[in-house]
Amino acid sequence: MHPFRTAVEDRDAAAIEALLADDVVFTSPVAFKPYAGKAITAAIIRGVMRVFEDFTYEREIANPDGRDHAFVFTATVAGRQIQGCDFLHFDDEGRIDDFTVMVRPLSAAQALSEAMGAQFEQIAREAAETGPRAAAPSPLG
Repeated sequence: MHPFRTAVEDRDAAAIEALLADDVVFTSPVAFKPYAGKAITAAIIRGVMRVFEDFTYEREIANPDGRDHAFVFTATVAGRQIQGCDFLHFDDEGRIDDFTVMVRPLSAAQALSEAMGAQFEQIAREAAETGPRAAAPSPLG
């Protein structure tokens, strides 16, 4: 099993953060602009861990060189079943430098947007406390 999947399934925020490159770019399924930087990305992931219930990876797909992975997941957010995929690219040092999340259906994406919007003050505060202040657009872009 991939170390990222293990860290997420163990809900080990420190291990997830250790896998992020300093210059990681996180593209949210509900925000227009991507978030740049390890501090904000790690804080967003912690926020997601607070709002997702029953999170399970269903499968993982990797290209032969191991630099690109797709992790298909299911979860519940605000009573809505959500299906999604984490698309990760790993740099030369094996750290995640590109992290894109897609989710469906629309009703669950809207519930996720609302739940993450409610988390955003805490996310911004955590990011400011753990690293250089990244440009943190609103949760809806």
